[in-house]
Amino acid sequence: MNRRKFIKNTGWTFVGLAATGSLLQGCQPKSKEAKKIMPSPHSLKLYWGDIHNHCNLTYGHGDMRDAFEAAREQLDFVSVTPHAMWEDIPGRNDLRLQWVVDYHTKSFDALRAGKWDEYVKMTNEYNKENEFLTFLSYECHDMAHGDHVALLYDLEGTMVDPSNAMQLKARLKGQKAFVTPHHMGYQTGFRGYNWKTFQEDGQTPFVEMYSRHGLAESDDGDYNYLHDMGPRQWEGTVLYGLEQGYKFGIIGSTDQHAGYPGSYGDGRVMALAPSLKRDDIWHALQNRNVGCATGDKIKIDFRINDAIMGEVIRGNSRRIYLNVEGENSVDYVDIIKNGKCIARMNGPLIPEVPQEDPVRCKIKVEFGWNREEEYVHWNGKLSIDKGMINQITPCFRGAAYTSPQPGEKAFETRVNRILSSSEKDVELDMYSAKNPNTTTPSMQGVILDLTIPKEGNLTADFNGKRFTHPIGELLHGSKAHFMIGWLSEAVSFNRAIPESAFQVEHYMEDTVAEREVDYYYVRVRQKNQQWAWSSPIWVEKI
Repeated sequence: MNRRKFIKNTGWTFVGLAATGSLLQGCQPKSKEAKKIMPSPHSLKLYWGDIHNHCNLTYGHGDMRDAFEAAREQLDFVSVTPHAMWEDIPGRNDLRLQWVVDYHTKSFDALRAGKWDEYVKMTNEYNKENEFLTFLSYECHDMAHGDHVALLYDLEGTMVDPSNAMQLKARLKGQKAFVTPHHMGYQTGFRGYNWKTFQEDGQTPFVEMYSRHGLAESDDGDYNYLHDMGPRQWEGTVLYGLEQGYKFGIIGSTDQHAGYPGSYGDGRVMALAPSLKRDDIWHALQNRNVGCATGDKIKIDFRINDAIMGEVIRGNSRRIYLNVEGENSVDYVDIIKNGKCIARMNGPLIPEVPQEDPVRCKIKVEFGWNREEEYVHWNGKLSIDKGMINQITPCFRGAAYTSPQPGEKAFETRVNRILSSSEKDVELDMYSAKNPNTTTPSMQGVILDLTIPKEGNLTADFNGKRFTHPIGELLHGSKAHFMIGWLSEAVSFNRAIPESAFQVEHYMEDTVAEREVDYYYVRVRQKNQQWAWSSPIWVEKI
């Protein structure tokens, strides 16, 4: 299919590409002609993790074991993070803030009085090479330099006791440890990041751009900072750091305080590695071969010449290859160069129903919308009568806590699970909470990647109720059902998204070297407001 037919048949539009020159021309993606001009494929895979989140190990909710169990259901690697220190904590001489001091220092003392040893033991218990990796970490609050997380390679690692984040880096120098700033966009001096302290020394190969606190790509756009720690500002953002000429990777973490690492929508890191071995994941983090996602596991294959995300190359001709596979209908894909969008690929407003039959499509089924405060326990099965389930992607959420407050009642984490799966069905055990407001979702869900005839049926059997819809019907729109009646919990069969709406491949060439070192990165927005970003590729002018 050439470019003109692709646009006509799928609804995609391409903006800003004429100026840079397209290499796609009349080539069909993945054809022999296309392979002659695209970079050679690599054998790396995407693995998903959360290396900054909290439970009741220090100040937070949810049991540590439940946190590891929840992580294992939908992540490849994790670090459950205790809070460890805050030397310049404000309020020591201010009665108004005395509760802040007492609340935090009590947890720090408990960590050193035995909880750290419990944490090390359980982290080791859950670590399974090639199956599920765990890492030790701890957080250092710092008003002046910004909050940082120390991530340790060694599963028998110990804490150091610095007075600030810069001392933390100094005392960990020479060890296999990363020290990563997070919720960077807050004001400098008030736990926001101070870019003047950044060093390309191997200790901070990446920064945390997105979490429950919000998005620090820039000082505007989606996911504003709404925490009482204050608004975001330009000087703490990722684009500000890139414009200073710094080189670093971009990740997401949940910074969730309810014992649910990887909580859907709160932030995740993608690591491009050859395998799920400890050394391979560590090297991916070290080499900036990482990306950031809000929740959906959006796959980004972004290369310039022979470089992958996070790398530095030289050359005036930049042959750009991009392949994106979303989990929902893609809204748009941007190629960013030096803080400007040089190309945008817009997905269709309404996905075109494919003519071929059977079809490959992705369908998200969601459970929730409770009216009552109590959790609803969902137990049952999703099944198809024809075709095949290619992949099942859980979208499990924890409770919506960014930071707990003193006096809050502790609660038990409800771990959502995939009990069994086959090519025809998946058995689920889940708990949905009431949506706390009209902008914060608490539903649970899974995404089914299907190859199925349009006459094939998708059935949900849960809690004694059964709902069935043909795929051909779902390709035209979503369907919803109350379990009891109006104002009761509900099931949503989201629109079936055909492959043409969730996947796009593009080739282009940029021959303009604007700076001595240009940076490029990719960002993807889906219609369901889930985002993903690659780390930059830097190209030095010859």
